[in-house]
Amino acid sequence: MDKSGLAMTYKFGDPSTSDIIVCLKTREGRPEWFHCHSSILVEKSKFFADQLSRVDSTNCIEVPCTKFGYDHCTKLLKLLYLSGDSLLDSWDSVKTALSVLQVAIALSCEEITQSCIQYLEAVPWEDKEEEEILKAVSGLGPLAMPILARIQPVDLNATKNVFLSAIRFATSTGGPCPPFADDLIVSAREQVEYMLVEDEDMPLVTVDGEVKSEVRMGLSNMFSKFEKELGSLLLESDLSAGAENKVLQSLSDLEWICNILPKMDLLKDFVSNWMDVSDYVLGAFQHNKFDSTMWGAKLKLIEVAGKVLDAVGYGNVIFPAPARVQLLKVWLPYIRKMKPLLDLKGGEDVGFTYKMDDDLCQNIEGAIIALLLALPANDQADILADWMQTEQVRYPDLSEAFEVWCYRTKSAKRRLVVGFNEIGNATISL
Repeated sequence: MDKSGLAMTYKFGDPSTSDIIVCLKTREGRPEWFHCHSSILVEKSKFFADQLSRVDSTNCIEVPCTKFGYDHCTKLLKLLYLSGDSLLDSWDSVKTALSVLQVAIALSCEEITQSCIQYLEAVPWEDKEEEEILKAVSGLGPLAMPILARIQPVDLNATKNVFLSAIRFATSTGGPCPPFADDLIVSAREQVEYMLVEDEDMPLVTVDGEVKSEVRMGLSNMFSKFEKELGSLLLESDLSAGAENKVLQSLSDLEWICNILPKMDLLKDFVSNWMDVSDYVLGAFQHNKFDSTMWGAKLKLIEVAGKVLDAVGYGNVIFPAPARVQLLKVWLPYIRKMKPLLDLKGGEDVGFTYKMDDDLCQNIEGAIIALLLALPANDQADILADWMQTEQVRYPDLSEAFEVWCYRTKSAKRRLVVGFNEIGNATISL
């Protein structure tokens, strides 16, 4: 008789047709008896088949269930009478399937084991459950492959393809988007950051030429979008809140990609793009139509500029001296001008002050000093002279750089005099 026939012929716990009793020994030591059928037990469990094959076997088989729990052992006995879809439909939770799986493995119930694995492979897990599942199936060999295939590391090409898709979405700058596109972009950016994190093992993505090319393209698109939105803003007769928000969002987008580029050794690309657009951007932001507006975007502009100054000032990206001089001469006057305006006027109309906080002020000031001290001495002199002639000499405070410049200038003259004396003495000796 086939499995289906057995399941239809006999009913679990039916004493009128039972020819075997299964005794479950509980933790308290009190046994529980269940009327079963030897033909089903033999068919569904190698453990029971082995017990019933013994010469001295009786019509009662003891099963110690203290390790697995009485309820789970009872459920397994009932499941022996089901097959196929009926068996698969009986699972109601990961916890139940996992508990019964451990009993099924111990009693060598292959069909129930396979059904548990099929269910577990198809439903969501929590992190804690995943560890328990892996522990339970660790010795099952090929039977565990459906579960292991779900969690095993994917190959590098597949990982890279996912990362490239996430980068494209995270840096998308236009086109038709679903209503939930903003949430998807946020999610894509979070996962891009996570995939680039180096933990105790390694990042998920190897940054090769193809990845860098895709990121550079996304970076270029984001800068183009930023310039385009600034241009549109200048053309508007009436400045709308929506247009301002677009510019602010573009700056936030650039700030995000600036934060992840160091992990791909691409920060220099960001700085190069920033230098290229600086004159245009500052020309737009200092247009007289924006004198009393755009405070949020102005603050964000300074925050992003601060990251660029930090990268160049501390040598994280290397540029020749003329480029560094130009960067400082372009952004130092603007930051110096905007600091008091942001502190005193920004956002008064909405009851909020767009003020540069202490950390931002200190970080920018430190980056400017580091950048200034690495310039040729004459360029330092020009910038320091201009700084001391302005009304906003308080911020950034370059007195430290001024002191260092004075000391170095005097030391340089001393070294020059010593050098001339040494040359003169050498000539006399000859």
